[in-house]
Amino acid sequence: MTRPDWVDAEISAVSGPDWPLWPALLRYGAPLISLFGRVRVSTDFDPALRRGPLLVAANHIGNFDTVLVAVACRRVGVVPKFLVARGIMVAPLIGPAMTRAGQIRVDRGRPDARFAMDVTEAALRHDGHVVAYPEGRISLDPELWPERGRTGLARLALRTRAPVIPVSQWGAHEVTAYEDNAAMFRTTLRSIWRQPRLSVHFGVPVPLDDLDAGRHGDAHRAARRIVAAITAGLAPLRSHEAGPPRYRDPTRPVVRGGTAAFPGGLAPPGLFVPRWTAEGQAERVPA
Repeated sequence: MTRPDWVDAEISAVSGPDWPLWPALLRYGAPLISLFGRVRVSTDFDPALRRGPLLVAANHIGNFDTVLVAVACRRVGVVPKFLVARGIMVAPLIGPAMTRAGQIRVDRGRPDARFAMDVTEAALRHDGHVVAYPEGRISLDPELWPERGRTGLARLALRTRAPVIPVSQWGAHEVTAYEDNAAMFRTTLRSIWRQPRLSVHFGVPVPLDDLDAGRHGDAHRAARRIVAAITAGLAPLRSHEAGPPRYRDPTRPVVRGGTAAFPGGLAPPGLFVPRWTAEGQAERVPA
């Protein structure tokens, strides 16, 4: 299949210096997000990692969380490049601007969907910070715990060896409804008065050193570890509502039997938590 022109345009954008307008928008637009809730960001990862490539893996709970994660990234010094649906990337005006800002188009369900991997790898080769949702969709679990991760992000991590930073976030589902334009507008406006608590936590890199891109099953093992780390980071953020969310969105569909990778947020810590030796070095824990 011939590579489309948009792929070359995106590779060019992610391979050069960051477009100054994108970091400026994150910096000066961030205070506006505080209109919709009380934003709290915490982090455990080493700031030195910001100098190299990063795969930032976040849970997906609503339409507002991309905005929240972008603002949180700015607070910890990460300049995010998001994987964005085709419909937005081909829109007039906004699409070319997002391409210039280094956002990465994903054509889900289309023959050229694979080209997103080429652009992402180019971004990582040039020390880019790529944000992706390993679940691939907004969680349909009744309790909004992260779903099983797809292997796309895991394969990228194993192939490029870019550190995977698990990001756990909670509260964005209270800002904007899942669907219905009127409901989305109404709930977003109401959040200015409701002021939900919007919490984001950046964890330490997920240990994947013992896994290999060419070994059968390792992509699935990596995907499981990544979601386990996100789940573990999420549990403290929502300790006040570990069960079904207190905020109910009538427009959001759910799968009654549950879709969580780790129901109730009970992720085995041995999957992702490094043990620390007396010398202060991380000792990787195999799964």
